[in-house]
Amino acid sequence: MNTQKMISKRIYDLCEERRITPNGLSYIAGVSQSTIKSILLGESKNPGVVTIKKLCDGMEITLGEFFSTPDFDNLEQEIK
Repeated sequence: MNTQKMISKRIYDLCEERRITPNGLSYIAGVSQSTIKSILLGESKNPGVVTIKKLCDGMEITLGEFFSTPDFDNLEQEIK
């Protein structure tokens, strides 16, 4: 799984845990619905750290907590 797909999956998982929709996340994080949709659909190939930080703030977690998963821990370097 590539980094973009892992970020998308993590956002979906966190929304599910918190019982919120991506649109609900948009509201609480102050990130546009189109930006979240772009990340979730894989249209945004490299979502910025500022955007991910806003999403984390909205979900009341740290960036470290966002990326602290076995998937991210085992991620191999992508060379392109």
